[in-house]
Amino acid sequence: MPGKDYYAILGVDKNASEDEIKKAFRRAAHQHHPDKGGDPAKFKDVNEAYQILGDKQKRGTYDQFGDAAFKQGGGFSQGGGFGGFPGGGGFGNINVDDFGDLGDVLGEMFGFSSSGGRGRPSPRGQDIQTHLDIDFKEAVFGATKSVHLVSQVRCKDCDGSGAEKGTELKTCDECHGQGKVTKAQRTVFGTFQTATPCTKCHGRDKLPEKECKTCRGMGVTRGEGTVEFTIPAGIETGALLKLTGKGDVAPYGGAPGDLYIKLRVKPHPFFHREGNDIVSSVTIPFTLLALGGDVDIETLDGKERTHIASGTPAGTVLTLKHHGVPYRDGHRGVHRVTLQPAVPKKLSREQKKLLKKIQEEGI
Repeated sequence: MPGKDYYAILGVDKNASEDEIKKAFRRAAHQHHPDKGGDPAKFKDVNEAYQILGDKQKRGTYDQFGDAAFKQGGGFSQGGGFGGFPGGGGFGNINVDDFGDLGDVLGEMFGFSSSGGRGRPSPRGQDIQTHLDIDFKEAVFGATKSVHLVSQVRCKDCDGSGAEKGTELKTCDECHGQGKVTKAQRTVFGTFQTATPCTKCHGRDKLPEKECKTCRGMGVTRGEGTVEFTIPAGIETGALLKLTGKGDVAPYGGAPGDLYIKLRVKPHPFFHREGNDIVSSVTIPFTLLALGGDVDIETLDGKERTHIASGTPAGTVLTLKHHGVPYRDGHRGVHRVTLQPAVPKKLSREQKKLLKKIQEEGI
């Protein structure tokens, strides 16, 4: 390929994905940044390469015609300054919001943030974590549960607006309704235009004419409430459920945090779980093992009538299919039951004679 090989500059293959190119650019930009001891010329090449390969349309043109397609006003002007940006040998007066991921990287390098108007997440409330004990069967089959919380909630008196009832919101006179304030910051590469949330209206664009007395204009108060949620089938002790948006509500109209619920499964009197299988034991008359017959075995689904063959040894494990813990696809594990003989502590004289006779016959 004639001219500069942008793929080689970023250290990626020609078939690299957009995500791979972005990661390679971030890595190379940090490596070659002059403020970090890097080579300015290489940093310029890295920046130039990403401006082409990071744009789907420009990348296609480059793959077909090489970098010559961008030398005569096709994207990078000759003598147009560092990395093709305007400004005669420097960045000039640049708004980092105009450069997508490049603006993010430069912001990391110089210690400033770009505008929140490009889809940056608004300030969010604190996450909350709580614990909940559930029964064995609830963990196996799932259940609908609820927890009681004391948290930061939307103010009921002003519905989160921060304005006293009967009053209105007015345009913020600090940011003039923009929700952000633009400032110029000088760097070794020129002046950057950076935008930060307005500290007066906290990025809301508007201010209450009169602040709500209950929340003092913040739009949130402490309150109590109940959160209902569903526990999926097959959950285990230590599982952490995440309820998005159920945490503390952020002041000044910010997004709420999340609620995390850590579960502890109470032990069952006679069922034990091994993965998706249920294990238990049942004690039956030793005569039933010898002679055979039917027995009711307790399972998670109720009693299961099961036939015992004659001459079944003590300690035999029966496998009951589809009586275990559900898998994600809906299928269930098995229930393994160990048969234990019940030996009577007291025998009548006649019973003893019969047993002795059996013993003498070697059966």
